[in-house]
Amino acid sequence: MTHDLRMVPPALVAWGAAAWLVTASSYVSVVVAIGSIVMAGALARWRPHRGLVWVLTAVCLAAIAVSCAWRLTTIEHSPLTDLAREHRLTTLDLEVRRDARTFTHHGHDSVVVEVLVRRAVSRDADITTRDHATAFLDGDAADLVVGRRFTATGRLAPSDNSDEAAVIDVVRRGPADRATWWWEASERVREGVRQSVTPVGDEPEALVPALVDGDDGRVSDKVEEDFRRSGLTHLMAVSGTNLTIVLAVVMAIGRAAGVRRRGLWVLGAVSIIAFVLLARPDPSVVRAAAMGAVGVAALGFGARGGVRALAWAIVGLLFLDPWLARSAGFVLSATATGGILLLAPPFAHRLERWMPRWCALAIAVPIAAQLVCTPAIAALSGEISLVAVVANLLAAPAVAPATVAGLVGGIVALVSVPLSHPPGIVAGACASWILTVGHRAAALDSASLEWRSPWQWLLVLVPLVTAVIMAISSRPVVFIGLSAGLLIAVWRPPQTGWPPAGWVMVACDVGQGDATVLNASGGSAVVVDAGPDPTAIDRCLDRLNVHRVRLMVFTHGHADHIDGWPGVLDGRQVDQVAVGPTGGPGRADIPQHLATPGESFTVGDVTARVLWPAASGPIRVAGSEGSTANNASIVLAAQVRGVRLMLSGDIEPEAQDGLLREHPDLSADVLKMPHHGSARQSKAFFDAVGARLATISAGEDNDYGHPAAAALSLLREEDMQWWRTDTDGDIAIVERDGRLLVVTRD
Repeated sequence: MTHDLRMVPPALVAWGAAAWLVTASSYVSVVVAIGSIVMAGALARWRPHRGLVWVLTAVCLAAIAVSCAWRLTTIEHSPLTDLAREHRLTTLDLEVRRDARTFTHHGHDSVVVEVLVRRAVSRDADITTRDHATAFLDGDAADLVVGRRFTATGRLAPSDNSDEAAVIDVVRRGPADRATWWWEASERVREGVRQSVTPVGDEPEALVPALVDGDDGRVSDKVEEDFRRSGLTHLMAVSGTNLTIVLAVVMAIGRAAGVRRRGLWVLGAVSIIAFVLLARPDPSVVRAAAMGAVGVAALGFGARGGVRALAWAIVGLLFLDPWLARSAGFVLSATATGGILLLAPPFAHRLERWMPRWCALAIAVPIAAQLVCTPAIAALSGEISLVAVVANLLAAPAVAPATVAGLVGGIVALVSVPLSHPPGIVAGACASWILTVGHRAAALDSASLEWRSPWQWLLVLVPLVTAVIMAISSRPVVFIGLSAGLLIAVWRPPQTGWPPAGWVMVACDVGQGDATVLNASGGSAVVVDAGPDPTAIDRCLDRLNVHRVRLMVFTHGHADHIDGWPGVLDGRQVDQVAVGPTGGPGRADIPQHLATPGESFTVGDVTARVLWPAASGPIRVAGSEGSTANNASIVLAAQVRGVRLMLSGDIEPEAQDGLLREHPDLSADVLKMPHHGSARQSKAFFDAVGARLATISAGEDNDYGHPAAAALSLLREEDMQWWRTDTDGDIAIVERDGRLLVVTRD
């Protein structure tokens, strides 16, 4: 098939120009606009026919530059921008542009909402405007949905985003007024979708609204992480897939009703508009609408014109919103659509020689999309998913039924919520299958490959891989053999020696937090702290083949030690939980007790004694609430198969010295470095421990500077060898024939 590629160079130039100009000043955009207009006129005069592509390129560049110049000038010279520079306290009339979202900030929930500022009143200033801004506020914001207006009083500040005039720290606000009827109608349908899936489980209940209309506010961090690793992230956001499904159903109904080509165009356009209203006019939704328009255009002009339609869609979107050029979603959506248009047909044509057409298309489409998106994914996440194609093939059959059933449930809920439950249950069952695929695929050790080289290398490597796949796709024996080999390698990767034989303790790489696993033998363990991320601790325990946690110890109640608790529970039996004075999470059906000084326990091969906190209560440090909680950490002196371990939580010098006074003999073979290797350490404590080995649990590039240079210097003085999770990954202490070894898994 021959594609019309004449619009590709203008689209690429427009894309690059937009990505650059939105970071420059309006004056640069004006210069580029004038220059490109002059260039277009000259080319049109001297090469009117042979230079058509160059003329179109200059025209597109001029259009993008004019759009950037207009938008940037409006923002730079807006009276609201001037008020923001002065940090004025202002009363504002605001309209919600995107639904409010809740996030955690300094331990409490806050709300962020993107707004359109219609009026701003401050001392000696009363302005009418239509500038964009971001507002931060506390309290419930369930009523702040797209289209609604409200008044607020807040402190303005300059925005770091070039497309916004200000950031608003809201002090108080009034109730939101009702929006126009079309926004209120879309909100009722969205609420109907949520109501229709209330009978299903928590994860499907959260995923179905994300599949139908992009409402992912209740999707858990674990699901997001697993979908990212398995290449299913696009399902949780409104994308071309969602719109394609809706369009396919609408078109099928239209054809069945006797609607023909021109009528189908109109029906498709109306469906796109309705979908944008339902899913909100976010950049991802507008992008999906444009990709849907490409599909409608292909319906009218044929597949040959699909690339041309895509190029015009890119130029049109960037003209309306040049900031899309730097949006990850725009990059992935446009490249995936281009890959499907260009690569899927030849792939499918070769596969059709030895398999049914439907099967060839099912395989060719995800392969084409994944190949073209690989450089962008590696640049954005530093990882390449090795299971994305298979995961998408397995999940794909459930996506359309889940989307359609969820949408039907939302519409039926407008009439009767109980009647909406049957389609909601169908949608939930389909979502459960998608979740199963995502979780199982992400759990594989080889689910993703870390890409540490410059992503630009993939611009050379991916075309080579594409050529190889294209060459073997018409040879069934070779194609099936290599595909099976890859699947087996991912499902059962070559043994890496993990967990190492004779391991007694592992410091899990959980980011900026603590999680230590003691081997109680027979697939059971004692786990001390769970880190900040459920997914990270879950994977660490999976790699260690831990199926039962005999005792879960939370040294203290800080998030970087307890927030991973759901990951410990995932698929494992937990017998008991022990907490210190600052408490910790638990579950009603799992016994929990307060660990006391002097208490000891034996669990399998693990023997341990609680050394701290002191019976007299936690040591308080004036002016440092964090230090008071840290100094209340449980400290364990543990022993596993003769190896003595000092697990010191986050205690700081005050508690370290207090511990030494109460227990002069603190000698151990291995020290779990206190407080992630912070600079605040007691040399006397380290002298008393006298360990040969130390583990440091810290997150890569963390904001705290852990481990501190002073802490590492102290370890050198004590002649302790150390390993750190931020550079070495999981750290295993191994006992073999009376010798201590360290094995890492980066």
